[in-house]
Amino acid sequence: MDLVALVDRIGEAPTAALFGLITGAIFGVAAQRSRFCLRAATVEFARGGLGPSVAVWLLTFSTALVWVQAARLAGLLNVNEARMMAVPGSWSGAVIGGLMFGAGMVLARGCSGRLLVLASTGNLRSVVSGLIFAVVAQMSLGGLLAPWRDRLAALWITPGGRNVDLIAALGLPDVSGLLLGLAIAALALTLARINRIGAARLVFASGVGFAVAVGWALTSALAQVAFDPVQIESATFTGPSAHTLMFFLDRTALLDFDVGLVPGVVLGAFLAALFTRELRFEGFEGPATMRKAMIGAALMGFGGMLAGGCAIGAGVTGGSIFVATAWLALFCMWVGAVVTDALVDQPQARPSPTPR
Repeated sequence: MDLVALVDRIGEAPTAALFGLITGAIFGVAAQRSRFCLRAATVEFARGGLGPSVAVWLLTFSTALVWVQAARLAGLLNVNEARMMAVPGSWSGAVIGGLMFGAGMVLARGCSGRLLVLASTGNLRSVVSGLIFAVVAQMSLGGLLAPWRDRLAALWITPGGRNVDLIAALGLPDVSGLLLGLAIAALALTLARINRIGAARLVFASGVGFAVAVGWALTSALAQVAFDPVQIESATFTGPSAHTLMFFLDRTALLDFDVGLVPGVVLGAFLAALFTRELRFEGFEGPATMRKAMIGAALMGFGGMLAGGCAIGAGVTGGSIFVATAWLALFCMWVGAVVTDALVDQPQARPSPTPR
């Protein structure tokens, strides 16, 4: 069945939700099997190492860059029509929100995408943190926290009513994005070899980046055949978590790509864990851990909405099409995470001095 026939049969909104489900399922399987996590990568980096988590993250990021930029060069994807590029970006939101998100993911012991994957495999800590994240994200989108988000985002926005394409803004040739992706991939594979990462984990790490490219490709194809305007987008978890929560709470909520994405991740991660016998219930280690996780989830919910995306949405999805504020947000997430690990986690990990 071709795409036009599918849309005619089930409708545009259900097709968008189906595409979100497919994208999410690929992401869920790949993220669960590869242990992909920006928080783990930043902590390794903060502690002076370029270990397996850094290698996995770089391979995921580079895979998304290579696939998406190749599609861009082939004329299969017009990034100027993507939702993240077609709306004004916020420099102030990227900085403040990125720092908050980075700090939050260290406190919560995982970014929003990682929490969703862990929750799907029985981690009750991630279930609680994920719910707090989704609620705060919704409050930041259209609730009590929305005015604060709007004020902070409005401090410094991109000119011209659109975001900034880094490749065009820097006057670089169109092939630059693809070449950068290949260079980062080479670095990632070098680190993988040094850290003796198995081929299976590398394949699944690439699968996370491939899921981002699949999302861009599917929504772009749907936009070309749909009668009503369709947003060209891909994997992100701040907005979709809030939208999915409201879909199950509000009977007037409509199906879209976001509403299919989150259940897709849950399904994919659950099946991957079931197949590998990694399903297990885990809870909080104590009250202090619970408090940190709750605070971290709240920081991620507000910070991700302010920054225009989470570690996946801004860090990989937005980065893959060279949205300027997404790259800035990603940098600030790394900074926020490194500083928080140095100030909070590392002192607690050091052994107490022996009293004399």
